[in-house]
Amino acid sequence: MTTTNISDEDLRDRLRVVDDPALDTDIVSAGLVTDIVVDDGTAAVELALGAPHAPDEAAIAERVREVADDAGIDVELSANVPLFDAAESSVLPGVKNVIAVASGKGGVGKSTVAVNLAAGLADRGANVGLFDADVYGPNVPQMLGADADPDVTTVDGEDRIEPPTAHGLKLMSVGLLIDDDDPVVWRGPVAQNTLTDLFDDVSWGSLDYLVVDLPPGTGDVQLTVLQNLPVTGTIIVTTPQSVAVKDTRRGVQMFGEYQANVLGVVENMSGFVCPNCGDTHDIFGEDGGRSLAEEVDVPYLGSLPLDPAIRMGADTGQPIVRRDTGETATAFQNLAATVANKVGVLRRHHQQQTFVEGNN
Repeated sequence: MTTTNISDEDLRDRLRVVDDPALDTDIVSAGLVTDIVVDDGTAAVELALGAPHAPDEAAIAERVREVADDAGIDVELSANVPLFDAAESSVLPGVKNVIAVASGKGGVGKSTVAVNLAAGLADRGANVGLFDADVYGPNVPQMLGADADPDVTTVDGEDRIEPPTAHGLKLMSVGLLIDDDDPVVWRGPVAQNTLTDLFDDVSWGSLDYLVVDLPPGTGDVQLTVLQNLPVTGTIIVTTPQSVAVKDTRRGVQMFGEYQANVLGVVENMSGFVCPNCGDTHDIFGEDGGRSLAEEVDVPYLGSLPLDPAIRMGADTGQPIVRRDTGETATAFQNLAATVANKVGVLRRHHQQQTFVEGNN
């Protein structure tokens, strides 16, 4: 590559050819190029990309590299994750994005979606934590094959819980703190206080994503999470069944009342493919999730099949998303990519609004 003389502003102007399709403008006009320093044939470019390992943001970064290459200079890229508000800098300071997984009712496979989403993001190369906030049914450890007791360390005179790891994830769950046969009989305030203590006491370190598995419904625990954690966005899980969709609609409304971003609706158990005849059977109905997403005007994140292999993977601590092949594994892998993209859109849109307001 032949090195040419080019200034910071010259390169910034060249980068106007890099479009962000989600924002319907180029990355310079959107304020996504937050810093450029060109020195001795190398450009250090800082981009406001907030969803690590998201396919769309990886494509934007690759286009920036191509523009720099066409200009005859090397480029070093860094990410500047924009904050939504000041709370993000004080709560979970090392965590870039918090994704809550919720459902309007139990039995829709919410925890299965949360586990496979977290594992799928980790498979994409992200640093991921999984917080099991389903205090009344903390079965995430079993789904990940994790049974190690968390270590406790002392930092600056305060005890900190070090989350164990499983399948490349950092994990914390009430299920790791109680015996397997112990019933969790807690009134709302006790559950809230337990979660609040864990928010403060767990040492997550640096994470790209923290996935939070909420209990089903719209109760005290959900409100505790929304009021105490800087939730980037929420995923709503439903089955196609009309009863589940009706309850899920209430969940979407609750998150709207608390001004929490809803990344979208995912339809679980959408169809069963018979291993003998190959036909698809819509055991719980069809298109309930898509219809709900359209009705409440949030993105539809896709459907996940009803597959016995998902249940077997959960029972044995082997998330199906970790499989290299198969339609079900691919469906969960696609969900992880889609969710990362949605997080990126939220972050970049917020940066665009801040940039435009700051220049008016």
